[in-house]
Amino acid sequence: MSVDPVALTADLIRCPSVTPEEGGALVLLEDLLSKAGFTCTRVDRNGTSNLFARWGNRGANRSFGFNGHTDVVPVGDEAAWTVPPFGAVEKDGMLWGRGATDMKSGVAAFAAAAIDFVTDTPPDGAVILAITGDEEGDATDGTTALLDWMRDNNEAMTDCLVGEPTSPNVMGEMMKIGRRGSMTAWFEVTGVQGHSAYPHRARNPLPALARLMDRLASHELDQGTDHFDASTLAIVTMDTGNPATNVIPAACRGAVNIRFSDAHSGDSLSDWLRAEAEVVAEDFGVKIVTRIKVSGESFVTPPGALSDLIARAVKDETGVTPELSTSGGTSDARFVKDHCPVVEFGLVGKTMHQVDERVEIAQIHQLKAIYSRILRDYFA
Repeated sequence: MSVDPVALTADLIRCPSVTPEEGGALVLLEDLLSKAGFTCTRVDRNGTSNLFARWGNRGANRSFGFNGHTDVVPVGDEAAWTVPPFGAVEKDGMLWGRGATDMKSGVAAFAAAAIDFVTDTPPDGAVILAITGDEEGDATDGTTALLDWMRDNNEAMTDCLVGEPTSPNVMGEMMKIGRRGSMTAWFEVTGVQGHSAYPHRARNPLPALARLMDRLASHELDQGTDHFDASTLAIVTMDTGNPATNVIPAACRGAVNIRFSDAHSGDSLSDWLRAEAEVVAEDFGVKIVTRIKVSGESFVTPPGALSDLIARAVKDETGVTPELSTSGGTSDARFVKDHCPVVEFGLVGKTMHQVDERVEIAQIHQLKAIYSRILRDYFA
């Protein structure tokens, strides 16, 4: 009997799996996949829940993997929702609820496609599902834990598809063959507090922070590369916490976020940020402490057999040829890329993380059909 991806999505939405809570979503999937003949292993680490499922023999000559997550972001103001956030309400041709788009529908579609495929046409190879409960959080014990466990247990994917939403407006219009790097830098500028009527007796950290932010934001990082648009830097906060207008504050803080192409690395940009801070600190006679977190390096899976396979399946099922893109934020593909070639393809992501998150029911069926065709063609 074919697995209904819409019913499965609804069941997953009803699991309140707000990061880091498992919420019953992985338990549900483990039960479903085990009954279909998948060997399932819970790979939990530091309180984070993850699920590894394999159909076929370990060490098969080829193994196609799907990666996704069942954790979701908080619902926000529940009173602002027109439906219960975890109610999985169907209306107006849509399935409503937190995670409907990002990305319980994607997980349901590839789980349903995988179960039907191995049941109806058992392949010469393995089908692997690596599903995490830690994508929307810090992602330190999610897909990375699964990949660490796979390495230690001689499990491997030959190729992998991450089922994140990738289409901006029309189903099938975009797939991701890579992602920009992402990093955040925080700056704490310390001067000397004083009376605003006697600025010469103080050392104001605010002009220094303003100069630093202007230098960073005005700098052209690059003009783009073969597979990436131009890198971007955004000022995300500037703050003193000073309520008094007659006091020059002793310190202030600012932060920037950079999304960068393969023209840079986290290390090269970190060196640049620290050098800029040192120049401004010396010019203004203040102290600047810089703290940097690199969330992921840029990467690209060069167009080839995997992207061609997915593009053909999308075109056959939707009539749309997907654009090969590296746009958007980060995803767990940034971890998978160190294990095997990886491409992302999923449905339209217009309402992800929003109040009244919802997905077109027809798209869930389409997505399962695309994933099913990918599996058939891969093992043909």
